[in-house]
Amino acid sequence: MNFSQFSWQLTLFPVSYVLRAMPTQPTEPPEPTDDNAARDGSIRARREPREPIGRRVARMRAEQGWTQQDLADRLAMSRTAVSHLEADMAQPSERTLLLLAGLFRVDPPALVADTLYPMSKAERLPAVVARYTELDLQLRLFEGELVLLPYLDRRVGEDLVSRWRELLSGLTGAANNQQDRARVAAALRALRDAHDVHCRGSAS
Repeated sequence: MNFSQFSWQLTLFPVSYVLRAMPTQPTEPPEPTDDNAARDGSIRARREPREPIGRRVARMRAEQGWTQQDLADRLAMSRTAVSHLEADMAQPSERTLLLLAGLFRVDPPALVADTLYPMSKAERLPAVVARYTELDLQLRLFEGELVLLPYLDRRVGEDLVSRWRELLSGLTGAANNQQDRARVAAALRALRDAHDVHCRGSAS
């Protein structure tokens, strides 16, 4: 073997060695890391189409079991205006959005998040809004005092019943939708039943 042949074999040796060392079966792809999964999820989320604000209002209204007229009564607007809002034929005002957020008991930014509502207007919305009405407050106070009735003497119990009967009757007139009126009617029935039990207990 001359020097040129020896040199040629030395040149090929590393290549053949590498080829023999290479695996014959393809390797499995690496397991996705949490960072990659989170990044892929965020990319998919950005690609998802944003929801029209009217469609979101319609969906949240349906989740409450309200009709368009029920929502219109709560917003002090016409049913036609609610229909136009849900069909995205009219853009809700800031006041309407705040009322909707309170009725659905969510924060205003959450109500418009990932919707087609203009970002410039969304940035002006307050972070929080009142989620409970005066009716909600009074009914909770009523429930708290009603449980005390069995432990009161007759005179104090009669004063409590009389006071709440008058207050609930006033709330009936102030309720602007059928569901709220039904809640007040249920409270009046509970008051009457508790009063009857209290009277029987005091007489015995």
